[in-house]
Amino acid sequence: MNREQELSRLRSEEIWDLVVIGGGATGLGIAVDAASRGYKVALFEKNDFAKGTSGRSTKLIHGGVRYLAQGNIKLVKEALRERGILLKNAPHITGAQPFIVPVYSIFSFLFYGIGLSIYDILAGKLQIGKVSWLGKKKVLEHLPSIHPTGLKGGILYYDGQFDDARLAITLGLTAADHGACLLNYMDVKGFEYSDKKISGVKCQDVLSGNEFRILSKSVINATGIFADHLIAMDKADQPAMLTPSQGVHIVVDPIFFQGSHAMMIPKTDDGRILFAVPWNGKVVIGTTDTAVKEISDEPEAFDEEIDFIMRNFNQYSGRKLERKNILSVFAGLRPLVKSTNKGSTALMSRDHTILVSVSGLITIIGGKWTTYRKMAKDAVENAIFVGKLKKTRCITDDLRLRGWTEEENPTQYGADLAKIKEIEKENKIYAEKWHPDYPFTRAELIWMIREELAMQLEDVLARRTRLLLLDAGLTIRIAPRIVEWMAQEMNKDEKWKADQLTSFNEIAQRYIL
Repeated sequence: MNREQELSRLRSEEIWDLVVIGGGATGLGIAVDAASRGYKVALFEKNDFAKGTSGRSTKLIHGGVRYLAQGNIKLVKEALRERGILLKNAPHITGAQPFIVPVYSIFSFLFYGIGLSIYDILAGKLQIGKVSWLGKKKVLEHLPSIHPTGLKGGILYYDGQFDDARLAITLGLTAADHGACLLNYMDVKGFEYSDKKISGVKCQDVLSGNEFRILSKSVINATGIFADHLIAMDKADQPAMLTPSQGVHIVVDPIFFQGSHAMMIPKTDDGRILFAVPWNGKVVIGTTDTAVKEISDEPEAFDEEIDFIMRNFNQYSGRKLERKNILSVFAGLRPLVKSTNKGSTALMSRDHTILVSVSGLITIIGGKWTTYRKMAKDAVENAIFVGKLKKTRCITDDLRLRGWTEEENPTQYGADLAKIKEIEKENKIYAEKWHPDYPFTRAELIWMIREELAMQLEDVLARRTRLLLLDAGLTIRIAPRIVEWMAQEMNKDEKWKADQLTSFNEIAQRYIL
């Protein structure tokens, strides 16, 4: 993906089959689905891909053990099927992760053992590992940091793990390979109408200020937590459809949670589930489920959310975690569909909903990363009807995503690593690492700029790599070097570098306690 080429395509195309607004999991999934069917697709994201909710998950591809406890068998079964499809189609950025549920009573042994066995059965042929009942000794081998007092044993089960923002970029590259036009930093400002039906969008390039009028046979609102804003842009008196819920995670050094197995705390002091998951050499612990009123591009964790995570984690950990030990904290907002339920947001539906307005605007809300492909398929089917497009079959259940490889333990780029190695050959300095503790090279940075639409310093440090989430303090220290390299590749001046550093440092400080 090259931004100037994408902008040139935007100017030359007279009418698109489908315009997608939103560059998160759902929007990018829609672009892949529609483009792979042969439709002319353009996607616009006002910030960067996966800037919002889609880059701030627990990094799990799962059916949802909690949804099983709530009796939502349909959602669990669908999600487990989608988990299997995603693991098959993107093995370079996904994988199986073993989890252990520690138990401290015989009743818990039976309750969680039977429940997770049902979870396993629901996956059918797409199981990724067998459920096992473990004794105390075996649990301590796998979770050496766990508090042993009163421990009876544990239940071993498997779920999927991934890098959410990297999957988003991979979906974007896959959509582009199939002919889609994708642009980040393109803000949709309004809609075009013909006979009271939406016939396109008005948008503005955030980076240049240039304005565009794009005609399309159908338009999908896949803006997640901002969906109500787009709906109101089309019909001002439409009632809000979303109830935002905030999920917070903290990231710590693995000395506080040793081993390769993850832990699921099945019941916290307020009835939620908590995970501690090894990820990219660190440990991610979360999440919360807090109702919020304000919607923001950069939501911030509340003190009580951080205290909740630490308090419940410390009940199971032999090494007590303190605030000073937290390397990074990140918060994301879930676009939960409004319901009549007045209680906890944890009880609200995680399933997705599609609304087609009188004007023809298609809005898809709700859902989660694991089911992005099914959500995309449903949205495209609606766009085919609304836009009177020639009906073609969805092929994404067997569509290998960009970078697919059979190699064991591939990098996040999969098969594209060979192309990055070619960049290294252009100049010997391109093999230089960003930091001694991480594998990223200058050649990778150049790849991100040339091929992955990395336009800002934050794009590189927060999403093309996950350094901001892994160690926010470190990213501030290496930012001057990275922005210097970016400026050389992108031919930017001193003011651009200074502005980038100021903007990034302001954001990075939000990830540090």
